[in-house]
Amino acid sequence: MTILWTAVCNFISKYYIVPVRDGEPYNIVETLTYAIILIIGVYLLYRWFSNSTWLSEHGIKLDSAFILATIPYVVLGGVLRVIQDAGMVTGDWQYLIVTPPIYFVLFFFVIGMIFIGGTIRKNDLIKDFLSFYALIGCMAVLVITLILAAWGMTHTRIDLFILAIIPLMAITASVLVWACMRYVLKWEYVSDPLYLVLIFGQMLDASATSYGLTFHPAVHYIEQHVVGSNLIDMTGTAFVMFPLKLVVLFPAIYIMQLYRKEANPAFWHLVLLAMIVVGLAPGVRDMIRMVLYV
Repeated sequence: MTILWTAVCNFISKYYIVPVRDGEPYNIVETLTYAIILIIGVYLLYRWFSNSTWLSEHGIKLDSAFILATIPYVVLGGVLRVIQDAGMVTGDWQYLIVTPPIYFVLFFFVIGMIFIGGTIRKNDLIKDFLSFYALIGCMAVLVITLILAAWGMTHTRIDLFILAIIPLMAITASVLVWACMRYVLKWEYVSDPLYLVLIFGQMLDASATSYGLTFHPAVHYIEQHVVGSNLIDMTGTAFVMFPLKLVVLFPAIYIMQLYRKEANPAFWHLVLLAMIVVGLAPGVRDMIRMVLYV
């Protein structure tokens, strides 16, 4: 039993603790584990939204408006992650805002805001739950952004060129992808705001990675994800992230739309939210890191 326990501890240390502590790229075990956590999280949220009497009584449902109101919390995850990248939090507390613990932190924060917003809405203290819910997310993003800006001005620098060029790259790529889907493939549904956010989030992630690994003037960055890092090594360019994203994005949107009417609406929206999270959150994080030179 002691030998088994030691083996388990060594496995956890090697594949989970040490990579996080030392800032190493993700390994295949981590990647698969986080994918499983994401799948389980989506399923549990689906069950909660489908069966919760409290949510029904408070008029809270998982639809397009709710997903759009949740986008600030996705951005919050990206900017909050930079707090740890910059070394602003030390000791064991910093590991609450690394992957995957940060997902649990944000999950409980979002759930808390849902309960608070739903409760005060039922008591007629606010007129609209979604407005309150989105506003809290935006305010949280603003607070963390101001903290990062103050830290950057006193400890490193704030590169406004990078803050402009990466979003410009992402917007340009997003417009091209959207135009191809809308006018070449004739996918009229791609103008749905949720699909637009999905496309932009993935293009922001690709733009930040490509710029950071190729052009950043001071900091040597690495691609942490297994597939991306292997492709970059094979091709010799970080811009391979764009075709990688497109290979996934085109069939993903087509399949999502194909099953949109057949699938449970709550489950469909949760899957789409998960797809937005894995692109937009790391894209925001990488961009802010480069702006601050951390």
